[in-house]
Amino acid sequence: MSDLVLWHNPRCKKSRAALELLTDRGINPEIRLYLEDPPSEAELCDAIARLGVPPGEIVRRGDAKWAELALEDATDEALIAAMAQHPILIERPILFSKDDAAIGRPPENILGLIY
Repeated sequence: MSDLVLWHNPRCKKSRAALELLTDRGINPEIRLYLEDPPSEAELCDAIARLGVPPGEIVRRGDAKWAELALEDATDEALIAAMAQHPILIERPILFSKDDAAIGRPPENILGLIY
């Protein structure tokens, strides 16, 4: 098991770019295809704590599901529940180290975890 875990969507350009940044440096993180293996609410709470941001910072507001679910005025708890139920709403990619995390928007943001 790797010390790094990447919540990855291979269909996402930013996610692919982040993975390429890592592999170009000889780093092969454990890949979690979060759309196929969605994080639980507890895992999302842990991710949010590691990132040090409110839940709204890791939600993809431009996704059709955001509008469909009318989440604009949702509480933090409701956002976490929505992301657990609809992982397409989770911003990507997110790289996790043992104690920290970084959102790969832009992809270069993840480099702070490895340097």
